[in-house]
Amino acid sequence: MSLKNGKLKRHEKLFALIEQNPLYTDEDLARLLKVSLSTIRLDRALMGVPELRERTRQMAERAVSRLRSLKQEEFIGELLGLEPNIWALSVLQTTKEMAFRHTNQVWDQYIYAQASTLAIAVVEADMVVVQTFRGRYSAPAVVGDRLVARAKVGVHEGDKYIVSVHTGVGEREIYVGRFIVRALSSGEESTVLAVRGSEG
Repeated sequence: MSLKNGKLKRHEKLFALIEQNPLYTDEDLARLLKVSLSTIRLDRALMGVPELRERTRQMAERAVSRLRSLKQEEFIGELLGLEPNIWALSVLQTTKEMAFRHTNQVWDQYIYAQASTLAIAVVEADMVVVQTFRGRYSAPAVVGDRLVARAKVGVHEGDKYIVSVHTGVGEREIYVGRFIVRALSSGEESTVLAVRGSEG
């Protein structure tokens, strides 16, 4: 195989890997393709593929522009991808403030909050509520972990949606949740908003 063909194949593999998981770092890509870090950076530059920070910024801008059911500041984590009523992707960088006082283990409430806001965000409606959920934690998260959550809409009947959310750290899955969420009608929204207003 000529050098040119090898480079072309590597570019195709690089593009496929980034399409598969846009959150791969240059280090991840170098390890997966078994090449040096500088080779990955050069290949990305030649292909016009931005670095991870720029890719995530672009993804976040596109995703937030499609968000209806929550305000951006209500969302837990950073929304990176959203195809309404189909799938959504978010990332949450864990910090010391999210951990139990004497350990580096992240409170499960942060993992759940990221998953539930993602389950709400994936539904294209003005107001969405979680009716029920079932979740399973399979491993802890620790301070410094980057939690990547992926939501997928399954069954959709009328105003109810079944949304599954998988959260992982790297290749390790740490949480799986199944949410039944409901898009509220405009009459129900008015009632909720009136109750919220009287509480303030």
